[in-house]
Amino acid sequence: MLNFDYPIIALAPLAGYTDLPFRKVVKKYDADWTISEMINANALKYRNEKTLKMVEKNLNETPYSVQIACNNAQVAKEAVEVLNEFDFIDGIDLNVGCPVKKAIKSGYGGNLLNEPNNLSEIISTIAKAHNKKFFSVKMRIGFDEINGVERAKLIEDSGAEILTVHGRTVKQMYSGETNYEEIKNIKSVLKIPVLANGNIDSYQKAKDVLNYTNCDGVMIGRGAIGNPWIFKEIKLQREITKEEKKDVIIEHYKAIIEWYGEFGVVLFRKHLHTYSKGYDGASEFRTKVNSITSSTEMFELINTFF
Repeated sequence: MLNFDYPIIALAPLAGYTDLPFRKVVKKYDADWTISEMINANALKYRNEKTLKMVEKNLNETPYSVQIACNNAQVAKEAVEVLNEFDFIDGIDLNVGCPVKKAIKSGYGGNLLNEPNNLSEIISTIAKAHNKKFFSVKMRIGFDEINGVERAKLIEDSGAEILTVHGRTVKQMYSGETNYEEIKNIKSVLKIPVLANGNIDSYQKAKDVLNYTNCDGVMIGRGAIGNPWIFKEIKLQREITKEEKKDVIIEHYKAIIEWYGEFGVVLFRKHLHTYSKGYDGASEFRTKVNSITSSTEMFELINTFF
């Protein structure tokens, strides 16, 4: 088990966003723990080339976990055996909360909350098979009804060493209020570290959630999009300046171009859409961003606008 300093301020997995360049930046700006985008265990099992590329980490990412999604203990075991070959991976995280239709239809993610026996078998299998420093699980507080305490205890008893709880049901997707009361209830009965997740979008909100739930940390996903400096702000307990934000944006841009080449220009557009919120001339800026394909031209525009 890895020894963390508490509270843990972690970056949540977020498909399409928390790739290596983004994780590199948030780690530099004070995230304690980074996790890969969710990776299908079947793709890992068959050593899919694109999937193995997603597993890679930046040198500054320690501790770093790979999150897997699966619906079968044997597949989970085979996927973990592949991950065991990579010494740079510090931990494995199991997704027990993804609410998207594809995940539910395929029986993984949040659907596992409906299958306690299968969930327990998968967790105990991973716990026995992995050779990493720690094994964590990220869950929701229920599928359509709240049974977070019951499922959390099962997850702990089955062998997970850290638990992150998103305070919504699977059916809620990302709408409605986050149920921090249930997260607090879960924390009160578990012996392993518990992290709170859901709607944490500022240093003040993180402080309030930690104080209310008594959790060992927070995990931030959507609240970090367009706001990767949130981890630094939580540590400093203040907002950083516009000049400091510009430095982060440029660093993120350079990292994405280094990782993806010129195609990174297209991939960075969605980030610029969120980075530019609240700035004068943002609408015109986004229109320009959508037509640029040159990395040099995009850099000049970013440097001038921010």
